[in-house]
Amino acid sequence: MRNFDLKGKNKYYTLYKNIREEILSGRIKAGERLPSKRALAQDTGVSVITVQLAYEQLLAEGYITSRERSGYFAEDVNSTEQSAGGQASKRRYPWHIAGAISQNSPAEPKYTVDFVKGYAPAELFPFATWAKLMRTVLADCGEHLLERVPCCGDMQLRRAVAEYLYRARGISANPEHIIIGAGAEHLYGVLVQLLGRGTAFAVENPCYNKIYSTYRLYGAGVAPVNVIDTGICLDEVQKLAVSAVHVSPSHQFPTGAVTPAAARARLISWADKTGGYIIEDDYDSEFRLEGKPLQSLTALCPGRAVYMNTFSKSLAPSMRLGYMVLPTVLYKKYLEIFGHSANIVPLFEQKALALMLDGGYFERHVARLKNYYRAIRKSVLGVLEEVGADYIVNDNGGGSHFTVKFPSAQSDNEIKRKAENLGINVKCLSDYLIGVEAEQGGGGQSGANILPRYEKTAVVNYSGATAEQLSAVAEKLKK
Repeated sequence: MRNFDLKGKNKYYTLYKNIREEILSGRIKAGERLPSKRALAQDTGVSVITVQLAYEQLLAEGYITSRERSGYFAEDVNSTEQSAGGQASKRRYPWHIAGAISQNSPAEPKYTVDFVKGYAPAELFPFATWAKLMRTVLADCGEHLLERVPCCGDMQLRRAVAEYLYRARGISANPEHIIIGAGAEHLYGVLVQLLGRGTAFAVENPCYNKIYSTYRLYGAGVAPVNVIDTGICLDEVQKLAVSAVHVSPSHQFPTGAVTPAAARARLISWADKTGGYIIEDDYDSEFRLEGKPLQSLTALCPGRAVYMNTFSKSLAPSMRLGYMVLPTVLYKKYLEIFGHSANIVPLFEQKALALMLDGGYFERHVARLKNYYRAIRKSVLGVLEEVGADYIVNDNGGGSHFTVKFPSAQSDNEIKRKAENLGINVKCLSDYLIGVEAEQGGGGQSGANILPRYEKTAVVNYSGATAEQLSAVAEKLKK
């Protein structure tokens, strides 16, 4: 078997794909014995668990077979059959079709380092733990996994989330009021239905653009409100006829602004006086890298706040599983609207995640990620020292991104162009502007319509970067 390049990639999946290609190409013959897990682990420099996961995937898809006390053997997946004309032709499998489609698809630009995609490298995912928990769920739950899931989600997971929120965020949440959903966008849609289509939402500007677009998609009115040093501008909010304010008080994306106690008190006062709701999007609260996590706004006003979070950043983007904590009034309305519906998140995943939270595996995984991010952040700051231009870093130690202002740059487009020449994918604050400012001067165009505090500022989302990638960029800068 050839040596495989597994450096800096999802090692288990890359190993699986390489062995699969060896079998499909005929370089590994049908019936040929594969190396033992331990031997292949030593040859490729990965763990035995990584090899085991790759072999299990190949076994499940029928590329290899397992023989007791003998090991793993390649299956005959390229056997020939007689065509109508009497000539042998290769049997066509679905992956041939998939390959043809992908070849015609536009190729994504390749970057040395990507500061836009905000997810941890795949090799940091706890594959061994997740596989063990899934096997436990299968053994313990069996046919129960085929049953209809209650509208709010599995109670085992809702209890586990409630206990985790109390430990990590100081939120005393009633498990009954926790709603499990298929990611943040799905939960945004649920909120629109709870508050009523046509309800006006105030959202931060700039922000993660899907917040704005998803609310509009579900029929809500959306009012972009400028973000200042203390978070969303409350003077602007108070002038609007809105019923809900969507905020990220602990670490606003993309500016990084933190809402201080006085501003939080004003926001709570607004909700009490108007009967409105505060939607606390706590998307990266697990990753405060300096000091303790900031107090949750929901813990201060549980009756007027909706707490929302997902597992996309902490586990994987494909983990389409999020949750929100509803105040009593909205919970009762949720039951009225969705009480007869089944929850759309598979019970299998909910049970496995509940075990991960209850067993302490999730918090240990987050602790490892935080240590990794601290090292990566230090490397990114080291790379910046090689830039050779004036810059100002705005980093409050929260989340996994910070901003860098380049006062002497001509425009946002110049910043992105120079970064691209170095193999760096990066966006600027103007790329996240919505509403009038985004239409007139955003999208990276540094014009008079962009407010000065948003100009010439790159957003460095370093959670997807690796030490090897940053080292390569540093070498380019030195040259």
